[in-house]
Amino acid sequence: MKRRNLLAGGGALLAAATLGGWRLMSGDRQPLLLSARDDAEGHHHAAGYRLDGSRVFATRVNERCHDVVPHPRLPLALFVGRRPSRESYLVDTRDGRLLQTLASPAERHFYGHGVFHAGGEWFYSTENDTRDPGRGVIGVYRLREERLQRVAEHASHGIGPHQLLWMPDGETLVVANGGIRTEADSREKMNLEAMEPSLVLLRRDGVLLGKERLSEPMNSVRHLAVAGDGTVVSGQQYEGDPQDAVPLLAIKRPGQPFQAFPVGEAQRLAMNQYTASVAIHDGLRLVAVTAPRGNRVFIWELDSAELRLDTPLADCAGVAAVAEGFVVSSGQSRCRLFDCRASRIETRHLELPAGLWDNHLRMA
Repeated sequence: MKRRNLLAGGGALLAAATLGGWRLMSGDRQPLLLSARDDAEGHHHAAGYRLDGSRVFATRVNERCHDVVPHPRLPLALFVGRRPSRESYLVDTRDGRLLQTLASPAERHFYGHGVFHAGGEWFYSTENDTRDPGRGVIGVYRLREERLQRVAEHASHGIGPHQLLWMPDGETLVVANGGIRTEADSREKMNLEAMEPSLVLLRRDGVLLGKERLSEPMNSVRHLAVAGDGTVVSGQQYEGDPQDAVPLLAIKRPGQPFQAFPVGEAQRLAMNQYTASVAIHDGLRLVAVTAPRGNRVFIWELDSAELRLDTPLADCAGVAAVAEGFVVSSGQSRCRLFDCRASRIETRHLELPAGLWDNHLRMA
């Protein structure tokens, strides 16, 4: 190859490896666990740890965060404020430097979740319209020079949107509309007798593609996981009578309706009407769920619904897939790794700080 062609090719590679002046992340590092966490004094932090227990950063922030959204190409993550927060925090994941405190616009607040588009330039956030509490909004933000700027919004086509994720095409959003109208400056639930939970598919330009509901209107659809084949699993939080027998997991397989995921009665009772976090391991075809009110972690076969694990873990919180299986955090206990590669799932305690983790974690 001639030198000028080599230089041209090198320049193209360099351009492909940068975005807005940032050098893109390499794939040879140990995974980084990202999660919101409090300290013993009650201060809120955006935290990043390696799974060997080494701390990369613990950045103090003003408000409690909920989910974390790693950037798909850059060493950035947005720690999203827990509802009804009006702040989220853009952090450099190499050292924890706080790049931006993202304020929600007037008459909006964050619902704790969001997603970056695969290209890295656009961010989408579930939000509440405080003029009409509970009216679901998807805020659209553009990332430029270490800052997110809100440029548009779309309807979530439901009430009280919570988690949203990408479908495998990378252009379709699946949204869990919890169905609950929340008072603007508190967490007070205003419409428990008239809830409207739903699962919505929409294009990222806001065009509605589909909307489905479960049979029980007080079964709030909250958290999601999406498999590579387009299977969606949702975790619910039931707002009705604690004695009601209501399924707390649901599934939408490609070409099939949104319906209950078969859960044994012992596991349903152990959930105590509340699930917190859901994760799918694509390679192993497993789904994991945390139920902190019941202090249980569950793992099922995604295709057959065979129960693989039902184990206690006090105030279990976030769950994320890793090569071996799943990592689970806790609000009161030590984080654990569940190795699911063999027929018998092995459990190992991780050398991470014990307790005080929030309900979600992400691996970057």
